[in-house]
Amino acid sequence: MTYAIIETGGKQLRVESGRFYDVDLLSASEGDKISIDNVLLVQHDGGVHIGQPLIEGALVEGTVMKHLRGKKIIVYKMRPKKKTRKKRGHRQELTRLMIDSISINGKVLAKVLASEDYSPLEEPQGLALEVTSETTEVVTETTVEVETVSE
Repeated sequence: MTYAIIETGGKQLRVESGRFYDVDLLSASEGDKISIDNVLLVQHDGGVHIGQPLIEGALVEGTVMKHLRGKKIIVYKMRPKKKTRKKRGHRQELTRLMIDSISINGKVLAKVLASEDYSPLEEPQGLALEVTSETTEVVTETTVEVETVSE
């Protein structure tokens, strides 16, 4: 399993290719390919590359899936015995980023196998079920006899 630790938006994330992550808002439109060169660590087949502070030539490429807003948090400030109360909400602007590949010095260590008809922006289609001609039906029937006792 190959993963990398990158820095974006002042935060450090552990990323793998083929997965998506919500990061702080990036100035890219949906469907754009972006490259992140702030790579702190790369682990590949038991070997670890550690940067001081960054790895020279390391690159993580991804695709912007969509822009969204995070979960709402409530900021409540109160001064006791003063009848002062402030209640405000905040929702962080986020970008959903699909990681496509992780590479060092031009050598791709992990890459998503993409088919021609797959796009990360499209909604997934319904599940395809295989219908067979053989169907088995199990019916169990139980009867319960109840006796009433009257006094």
